Amino acid sequence: MVRYFWDPPEGASGVVSWSMPPALDDVRYLLSETSPDKLGPAAAEVTFVGRSNVGKSSLINAVCRKDIARVSGTPGRTRAINVYAAGAGRWLVDLPGYGYAEGGQAERAGWGKMIEGYLTRRPALRRVFVLVDAKVGPTRLDLDMLRWLQAQGLPWRVVATKADQVKPSGAPARRREAATALGILPENLAWVSAAENYGVKELRAEVEALLKADAA
Repeated sequence: MVRYFWDPPEGASGVVSWSMPPALDDVRYLLSETSPDKLGPAAAEVTFVGRSNVGKSSLINAVCRKDIARVSGTPGRTRAINVYAAGAGRWLVDLPGYGYAEGGQAERAGWGKMIEGYLTRRPALRRVFVLVDAKVGPTRLDLDMLRWLQAQGLPWRVVATKADQVKPSGAPARRREAATALGILPENLAWVSAAENYGVKELRAEVEALLKADAA
């Protein structure tokens, strides 16, 4: 039996309510799973997806204000669905990065099926945060992901990470260029730096609001 950190002690009575507000200050690692079908239900969840080495783990740590997701200098280290809980049934989900060539073809294909399986089977999914590198800009794989999300009718938001690697003088133009490539307005492209904590406060508030949503 899997026990969650909000479960009452053994022998205690009481029912855990999913009406509890999310607590990003107390978010904790919950589980890792390679089979989306084995994940239990959630009241509300958001997920982060993007190319390997785009800075997903660093961004999750910045949003949660604690080192909860493992940061690696080796791209492609996340090979499972990693779930972090911000209260009863309130999940932040880190999906494996796409686009890294390490591993066999069958293994890489398995990651794709894992990501697709998760995204299409989570009724409480409130938003998919698609991370792109602010300096590199959206790649073909990023655009493919967005087109797929749109075709599936899934809610998404693009977050440009590592904004500190773009010179301040060139940031407005770079943001416009990236937004144009993505087919969105510049103001709708979150411009964030986990290293310098730029834009993190606003993203954190957005995540917290989404996790307050009632289950469908």
